Amino acid sequence: MVATAGAAVPLTASSSAAAPAEKACDSRNNNTYSKLLECVSADGVTKHLEAFQAIADANGGTRATDTPGYQASVDYVVGVLEKSGWTADVVPFTYNATDTVLQQLTPTQAAHPHAGATGTGEGDVTAAVVPVDIVLTGTRANTSGCEAADFAGFPVGSIALVQRGTCPFAAKAINAEQAGASGVIIFNQGDASAGDRFGVISPTLSPTPENPTVVDIPVVGTSFAAGESLAQTGSTARVAVTFREVTDYNVIGELKGEVEDNVVMAGAHLDSVPAGPGINDNGSGSAGLLDVVEAMGSSKPQNTVRFAWWGAEEIGLLGSSAWVAQRTQEEKDEIALYLNFDMIGSPNYYFGIYDADESSFVAPVPVPEGSEHIEETLESFYTVRSEPYDDSAFSGRSDYQAFINNGIPSGGLFTGAEVVKTPEQQAIWGGVAGESFDQCYHQACDTIDNVNQKALDINSDAVAFAVLTYAYSTEGVNGVEGRNVPGRFTIPAPAGPEHTFAGPLGGDDGHDHDHEAVAS
Repeated sequence: MVATAGAAVPLTASSSAAAPAEKACDSRNNNTYSKLLECVSADGVTKHLEAFQAIADANGGTRATDTPGYQASVDYVVGVLEKSGWTADVVPFTYNATDTVLQQLTPTQAAHPHAGATGTGEGDVTAAVVPVDIVLTGTRANTSGCEAADFAGFPVGSIALVQRGTCPFAAKAINAEQAGASGVIIFNQGDASAGDRFGVISPTLSPTPENPTVVDIPVVGTSFAAGESLAQTGSTARVAVTFREVTDYNVIGELKGEVEDNVVMAGAHLDSVPAGPGINDNGSGSAGLLDVVEAMGSSKPQNTVRFAWWGAEEIGLLGSSAWVAQRTQEEKDEIALYLNFDMIGSPNYYFGIYDADESSFVAPVPVPEGSEHIEETLESFYTVRSEPYDDSAFSGRSDYQAFINNGIPSGGLFTGAEVVKTPEQQAIWGGVAGESFDQCYHQACDTIDNVNQKALDINSDAVAFAVLTYAYSTEGVNGVEGRNVPGRFTIPAPAGPEHTFAGPLGGDDGHDHDHEAVAS
């Protein structure tokens, strides 16, 4: 662990008699843990969340990529950066957006709510709808479309109707295409015990920059109710997907350090899903970074500090992937580490840290050397605050994916999405057992009322703590010597995670985010 000399002191919101006035926070060099954390607060973060809510309210209730609400969010972030003395760079990237149709023609006529799958092919087909091993009763547990044998006797040219469950959405779509399907409709499982799996799903087929279309046929996601209707005998439907090129933007803010070529990065995705304003997901992470921006505006860090607000995360990590791909190898080599903050204020929260040491979850992705140090730093923060914490799968299913794919050490925080809180977790973190960590996940109700103030307060401090630690020294991560953080504080050893997630090495903690589509 990176540690400064001297005794440990409490890092709490009340570590001074009274928080300094906002002007004092903005003008002084907040170069110690106590100074910086005095100036970062739930109130400060909420100010930015209210701005994001107002932006959504003025723009059709959403801040999704390729909408006026997203552009207004970009403008707001740039304004905060420039006012706070950081540089602000708006970086464009392009991607293929989809225009989609899902229309049932018989035995009933309906235009079903739906979303295009990330990684879908193009096409416009009208054909019979053929259910594939679906289950419409009980818990609706199923393996629909997970095996090629599920498509035995499938009528070539028909549209395959498959259900969420068991295997990745990509496997279902690929099996359907290989069986001769002309299109695929994936509908939600319909199991409240698994996190209210009834609404429209936005399937992700795990595309890559090298393979942006996983299948060549159109694939859309829809709700359980639509699936029930489409499963009727004699059902026919039209499924259409067309591509159009879109330009959207990442926002990059920077505070130059004495060492310009050892860069500490932190990021959060700025876009919401189309269904709502995205205040927890991920206004919370975006606003947490903005509060730290304001508090660090007069700081003079040892290492360069760079923050990112990513676009198009909700449709496949597109903004962050594009930005990393736009960098030269020399520029990537300068990035010491990346911190990701995606959903840090869930209303029925737990405190989760990306499990780089795999003590609870076997990582399905590479874990770059140095990532364990980041996990330990965040664990030590919760230890100082006497807050219990747990592991969150180091899955790569958020904007750190492009960084770890390039060998850049990474870590981050997460407070839970649609997975249901257990009685054990309720006993540790409070809240309501039997309800998901965020019951408004990817819904219109993800508003300013959908955040927990305690989680927001603790985690905004955790963001500030980690950023300041590495702004002074990344030696424990990449071996580059730095300086001690001023203020006579020693970072303690971590208390250890609670290990509340089931399984031989953990289970599904819900850190699927938009990409639960990857592992349904």
